[in-house]
Amino acid sequence: MYKKKLAILGSTGSIGTQTLRVAEEHGDMFEVRVLTANNNVELLIEQARKFNPDAVVIANEDKYEQLRDALADTDVKVYAGSSALCDVVTMPSVDIVVSALVGFAGLLPTIEAIKANKKIALANKETLVVAGELITQLAIDNHVPILPVDSEHSAIFQCLVGEGDNAVDKILLTASGGPFRKMSKDELKGVVAAQALKHPTWSMGSKITIDSATLMNKGFEMIEAKWLFGVEPDKIEVVVHPQSIIHSAVQFADGAVKAQMGVPDMRMPIQYALTYPDRKPLSGERMDLFRLSVLTFEKPDTDRFPCLALAYEAAHRKGNMACIMNAANEVANLAFRRDEISYPILCDVIAETMQKVQYVALPSLDVYLQTDKEARRYAASLIH
Repeated sequence: MYKKKLAILGSTGSIGTQTLRVAEEHGDMFEVRVLTANNNVELLIEQARKFNPDAVVIANEDKYEQLRDALADTDVKVYAGSSALCDVVTMPSVDIVVSALVGFAGLLPTIEAIKANKKIALANKETLVVAGELITQLAIDNHVPILPVDSEHSAIFQCLVGEGDNAVDKILLTASGGPFRKMSKDELKGVVAAQALKHPTWSMGSKITIDSATLMNKGFEMIEAKWLFGVEPDKIEVVVHPQSIIHSAVQFADGAVKAQMGVPDMRMPIQYALTYPDRKPLSGERMDLFRLSVLTFEKPDTDRFPCLALAYEAAHRKGNMACIMNAANEVANLAFRRDEISYPILCDVIAETMQKVQYVALPSLDVYLQTDKEARRYAASLIH
């Protein structure tokens, strides 16, 4: 059997480590050829020794020597810096690029991977949030499939498989509601990052866990769904489903609704993206319908969680507005994690940055890059 050769961008993060678990469980199907990390050099060294890739990259150039010296007795090539991320995805030995980087950092490597005709397993939702029109057109031009790794988008994708050109009435995008789901607006004024990081259902990285608590993550997923599935924002309905059993659903023109269900385990959508159209065995817990006493659904409250409304606004305005929103969110999210700003101020920083940074209706890649820098500067000025 031909083994699919993987480049895992962000291999030390939550998605990256679970991708490696899938690759290890199916060693007859996958070879790991590239591993990259931002800062976690110790885990990257451990992974490199275990999987023996062709190359590793540490984005933080200050940690290059530590990585190089630790792998000096191996054949693994060692690189550092953001430009190296763009280089390694084009290696001839790579078939599939798993983009699990956090934030805007995933954009340029994904672009280079598409240009190099690599299949994309996309977990970095910000790539499509920031530059969805550019990325989708580039994928079409290069005949490159983009397969979703996020559990919600994988669920939508699975619901659409076999449906051909059947018209979609709407997408039902489920959300757990996060740790603050039952808090009042006054209670939210006093929450801190440590509370937000205690997600009730999923185990994720710190940035995305905060985004989940503010529902900005669900806004990002709405924009990502718009580009992945060609559905306008008005046809994407966010549904709060605390049990996280229905990962998302699709309603068709005849009123029929197809939903994808399963236990909360990210290895499942990761593996489906890597093996599509095949389904392969996967170890782990199975859903037991007899143990599910109730499944509940609620409308999201955009008064308490205004970030979701900001995402819909950005999706409707198009252009570089989602890029502005994402940059401001990355700055405000980090400030909140550092206890520098409160929960309400986090949302206010994003809203004001969206109002003040220059809007461009038809942005190029250069405009996206400049917009990101300008929005970060402005958002930071509101905090410090």
